[in-house]
Amino acid sequence: MKTIRIFCLLLVCFVSKAQTEKNVDHQSLLWTRYYNQLTINNKWSIHTEIDNRIFINPIEENLFALRLQGRYKINNNIEVGAGYAYFSVATQVPEVTFNFKIPEYRGQQDITWKQEFGKIIINQRFQVEERFTHNTNKEGLLSGSTFYWRFRYRFQGEYSCWKKESQYLKAIVYDELMINGGKNVVKNTFDQNRIYTALQYGINKNIALELGYLKSFQQRASGVDYFDRDIIRFTFLHKIKLKERHKEQTN
Repeated sequence: MKTIRIFCLLLVCFVSKAQTEKNVDHQSLLWTRYYNQLTINNKWSIHTEIDNRIFINPIEENLFALRLQGRYKINNNIEVGAGYAYFSVATQVPEVTFNFKIPEYRGQQDITWKQEFGKIIINQRFQVEERFTHNTNKEGLLSGSTFYWRFRYRFQGEYSCWKKESQYLKAIVYDELMINGGKNVVKNTFDQNRIYTALQYGINKNIALELGYLKSFQQRASGVDYFDRDIIRFTFLHKIKLKERHKEQTN
């Protein structure tokens, strides 16, 4: 029911914004990230993500992000997670830069469902974020922060192209909807929609590389200004299993 309500809200937002004049800013970016998955045992793992995003034309820093979360596997199909994220935002418009960066602190919780159909894996994630953005003006940082919620739903499909021992190649496609909430959200209840497609190549059982294209359409706080972003994303995925490492040390 929650998923249906979210999609109904998205439809209302799209109809509403289609009837108003929009100012769309087209941007091109490069996202690079390191994603580490530390498996403690069959149930628990710790995931760490370091993400850097830059504008391509002109070349300018967008933001730096660090995420840390603990994850618990309820069974083979359902997993939950909770963690913390820190963002340092340089600018959202490359033509307008400042001599300071804006901190943002986030709590995040999610539940993920996974279903396998032969070579195809369907993955659904519902995530809640508590966002605290430091207050600013054009001159610098101010005291205090502004809080608002964000609710995210992602529907993802994966297709295994081939697999040989510890190497593999798979295709990834997803669509993610983000909705803002809270008393500080006035005109941009709809935050953004992201469509992503990528290829992931597993070099061995511990390391994989992913290259993809992400299309992001985001509404800004004004309600009539939007970011239309074309993003190239490169990811270095690194898996570490403590149980296997412990076995190697005891042998």
